[in-house]
Amino acid sequence: MSLPFDGAISAFYNAPEQAHLKAVIDGAEKDDVTNPRFPYPERWDKKKYEKTLDDLQIELVKLLAWVRDTGARVAIVFEGRDAAGKGGTIKRLRANLNPRYARVVALSKPTEREQGQWYFQRYAQHLPTAGEIVIFDRSWYNRGVVEHVFDFCTPEQRARWFEQVNPFEKQLVDDGIHLFKFWLNVGQATQLERFLKRESDPLKQWKLSWIDVEGLNRWDAYSDAIHETLTRTDTAFSPWTVIKGDDKRRARVGAIREVLDALPYAGKSGGSIPDRDPRIVSSVDDWQSLWTRD
Repeated sequence: MSLPFDGAISAFYNAPEQAHLKAVIDGAEKDDVTNPRFPYPERWDKKKYEKTLDDLQIELVKLLAWVRDTGARVAIVFEGRDAAGKGGTIKRLRANLNPRYARVVALSKPTEREQGQWYFQRYAQHLPTAGEIVIFDRSWYNRGVVEHVFDFCTPEQRARWFEQVNPFEKQLVDDGIHLFKFWLNVGQATQLERFLKRESDPLKQWKLSWIDVEGLNRWDAYSDAIHETLTRTDTAFSPWTVIKGDDKRRARVGAIREVLDALPYAGKSGGSIPDRDPRIVSSVDDWQSLWTRD
């Protein structure tokens, strides 16, 4: 079987300078978490996870009914390291929600026309209307991290974006939109392990891009861009929630419970919503001191 990008991910994994990552991955058992700094050595028990997730998805159905009945507008932004689990978390969040009122926005690279527009314009047109939840699978934060790391934007364009992003989000919040921003992070060994699985699975190879491959060599550049972007755009009116995603089960539950806990929907069952696990879910202040370089 041919591998995408001529097996570039496997080549990175087998390179002598990545021996420390290879040792961690090769030494992991089936349910081990391949990040030595992750607070739990193993993935969350599957039965406990599924029971908790089922309870949360019932609460999400109640939440959507409240959104529709009250005309609330909810925008949920998912950002993070490549292979950090954004797609899987979004899938579980939306699984049992009516797609007429809960939709996912995952935009491809901008067209020539969009490149000539105000940067936020193509995202603004997808913001929720009354009675709707919109989930952004990547967002206007592309400029802060990916576009910067790969020189897809100029320093002047990024500087202008930093000047505008906080006021843009302040307008959204002031206009009544419930805005959530999640950053999913993973350790380098976890990311590489997930890339290897995608590389060898014909059903998942489509998830890989040349940016993923080249990004393996730009881990530190990503770390610097992430740190700057999160610290400069973490505000009282629109804070970031940082989630350690090396265990997908804990990450999914952590993100969903944050949304449910924050909104005053009718029929909320507090007993179905677990307490926040501060070892998994944290603020930017907590994350930058312990997690930035993982």
